[in-house]
Amino acid sequence: MSTIKVKVNGKLVEAKVTGNMRLLDLVRDTLHLTATKEGCSIGECGACTVIMDGNAVCSCLVLAGQCDEAEITTLEGLNDNPLTQKLQAAFVEKGGVQCGFCTPGVLVSTTALLSKHPQPSDEQLKDALEGNICRCTGYQPIIDSVHHALES
Repeated sequence: MSTIKVKVNGKLVEAKVTGNMRLLDLVRDTLHLTATKEGCSIGECGACTVIMDGNAVCSCLVLAGQCDEAEITTLEGLNDNPLTQKLQAAFVEKGGVQCGFCTPGVLVSTTALLSKHPQPSDEQLKDALEGNICRCTGYQPIIDSVHHALES
């Protein structure tokens, strides 16, 4: 058992973690931030995506101990982000959200991309979303939603 200090959604958190505790477990079970979903547990689906030090990562692949002194942002931490709010509205309007299971990870991945590339090419957008599996939309409504958010 070790103690880490991590900034989560802007708040400094001190947490006791075991050697095999994942960032996903810290976020969901310890901090009760449940927008981050557990899907595949092997980094394939993107449902557990969070932003770690400015980069979108699958929290199921990161050990909590690796997050000491890191800055983590979950979807809850993006609630007041104007860009994320535009994305959420566009996803509803353009059908980028259907069953909703993948949506938190997709929104986090997209927000991370747009914070670095405010006007991404379709290729950059597809690259950013390649780690997010969506079985409902066929992806085009997600891409259309992002473009709609950028136009508004």
